[in-house]
Amino acid sequence: MNSRNAQIHPVADSIEVSHLPAARRQLRIAFVTETYPPEVNGVAMTIARIVEGLHRRNHDVQLIRPRQDAADAAERSPRFHEVLMRGLPIPRYPNLRMGVPSKRALVQLWSLQRPDVVHIATEGALGWSALQAALHLKLPVCSDFRTNFHAYSRHYGIGWLYKPIMAYLRKFHNRTACTMVPTEALRQSLDHAGFKNLSVVSRGVDTQQFSPLRRSQALREQWGVAADDLVCLYVGRIAPEKNLTTLSAAFDAIARRDARAKLVVVGSGPQMAELQARHPNAIFAGQRKGEDLAAHYASADLFLFPSLTETFGNVTTEAMASGLAVLAFDYAAAAQLIRTGENGLLVPIDDAAGFVQAAVAAAADLTACRALGVQACETARALDWSSIIARFEGVLEAVMQRAALPQGHVPLTLGERHSA
Repeated sequence: MNSRNAQIHPVADSIEVSHLPAARRQLRIAFVTETYPPEVNGVAMTIARIVEGLHRRNHDVQLIRPRQDAADAAERSPRFHEVLMRGLPIPRYPNLRMGVPSKRALVQLWSLQRPDVVHIATEGALGWSALQAALHLKLPVCSDFRTNFHAYSRHYGIGWLYKPIMAYLRKFHNRTACTMVPTEALRQSLDHAGFKNLSVVSRGVDTQQFSPLRRSQALREQWGVAADDLVCLYVGRIAPEKNLTTLSAAFDAIARRDARAKLVVVGSGPQMAELQARHPNAIFAGQRKGEDLAAHYASADLFLFPSLTETFGNVTTEAMASGLAVLAFDYAAAAQLIRTGENGLLVPIDDAAGFVQAAVAAAADLTACRALGVQACETARALDWSSIIARFEGVLEAVMQRAALPQGHVPLTLGERHSA
């Protein structure tokens, strides 16, 4: 790869990339992540979409991730090369791996195969090592803010770690040239917390996979529901940070009014046994993928999503694309996409009682509920991944352009310019 000696300089102002042209030349991109399919989570899915999109746009992608198990083998194909690093299981998340300190290995790798730009998707030990290696080699580097680890700490009895976790995340991201965030609300929140060089790059949804056309009468019959019965769906981790107490309260209130209503839960996690005990008549489908997952979405009617720890919430857009009415708090993707009473239902943050009341009201009128789902699907049609990839590509190009400028030169800003 071509050598690049430009130093990464801090940006004085926020950065404007929304009007920059898409990158026109082939880039060599080192993409570092500590989660990737077949691991099942929203971060892994989104990263895979971006990596695949960059590859389709004729960029050379070097994907660096932890080895997931002994049988895991690095994939190689034209313009795509996986580098598997040592990893360890994550406590309480046995199906996920985390990286280990690897600066020396990455310095050696990038000295021999120098990328044009390094993108770091996760902030664990592997991500920190990648940041240190990139700065050591004076490589342009940018990052993602994808998971609210600081918010999760409050749900696992370690709320006292909130401040040190935020300090670490701020230090991590402020050493990169740009941090991409999925919503304007999150950009503002992080900006107020002292994060710099933030740029909004939203997320898309695959409307070919997630579609009302995936609705399955056979699946509904397996669930024991008739055509005019209400199916409430939850998809996601079954874990404390997902606020499942509110999910339970909402469905209990629905069931008291409609004994035929059915709760379907897709996912797994440490609170599985507790939730099963609370809802013995619910359908617990476990983890689902591909067309099977799409059928579970489309065969429901009302999507209940009470989480308050998302950076975006891919399940929100997947449910909308599948033609479901979504009930969520006014937060993350839901706040960005849902207009209450038009294409879904929003409740003020932390108003658990309001969430329960809205769930009961939606369940009381199945016709209106399904009409919201029709409009939700129309909204999702505009969330095209190709435009998201083009914007992501534009941020990478802007980071590289700024890194190539002489010391002290004030460039265009990398985040989006907003009035005070």
